[in-house]
Amino acid sequence: MKILFVFTLLAFGYVFSIWKWGGMKNSISSKLETQYNLEKKALFLAKKNRLLEKEISDLKYKISELESKNKYLSVHSEVKSQQPERQIASIPVVDTNDLVNYEIYKWTPEKLLAIGEKEFHFKNYEKSAQFYNELIHRFPKHNIVSDRVLFGAGVAAFETGKRYDWSEKYLSRLVTEYPSSDFYRGAKLWLALSQYNRGDHQKFVATVEEFRIKYRNTDEWKILSRYYENISEKIKQ
Repeated sequence: MKILFVFTLLAFGYVFSIWKWGGMKNSISSKLETQYNLEKKALFLAKKNRLLEKEISDLKYKISELESKNKYLSVHSEVKSQQPERQIASIPVVDTNDLVNYEIYKWTPEKLLAIGEKEFHFKNYEKSAQFYNELIHRFPKHNIVSDRVLFGAGVAAFETGKRYDWSEKYLSRLVTEYPSSDFYRGAKLWLALSQYNRGDHQKFVATVEEFRIKYRNTDEWKILSRYYENISEKIKQ
């Protein structure tokens, strides 16, 4: 027993001496610090990589837009060179209010949707509404035109502050074709507000009646009820 105790004591002393004077302590601390620095650097690089991916995505969009513009300019340059100078006036003038210019760029449905969603994200509602409208107008039966797309188009049109007719058209289609959609109740809300802003108070009250009966405990009703009482009283009078 004494031998075991002496042996244990000597072993402990040996390890302690290595730890204190042999550099083991410094070696372990150095490894831990190195690992921490590597993990910190990995997190930094991951964040930087995400930012670079976003920049690449934005650059791809800009390149696509520039390629389309260059193609348009190239075509019209050839037309101009082949025609007498007196026919220059026949070249159509681009409508500066048309932010889509579909006849020039011939956007695909996927590209129209991508730009519509991107401009909505950056709160460029007029451009977003125009791209959504072009998508739904050009490709009304395309499978890409879902309830989510109709909802985005309706809200974008409403947020322009002037295209309430577009908003009402998209949202009416949503509530008619997708009665079980997750966007149904929200669509009813924005539809009612579009009707209100268009001054069509009869339609507004008719739309809101469903909320008054079915959804009185919802956030949507809290918004609509502000308008409902005043408008319904005016109509009754």
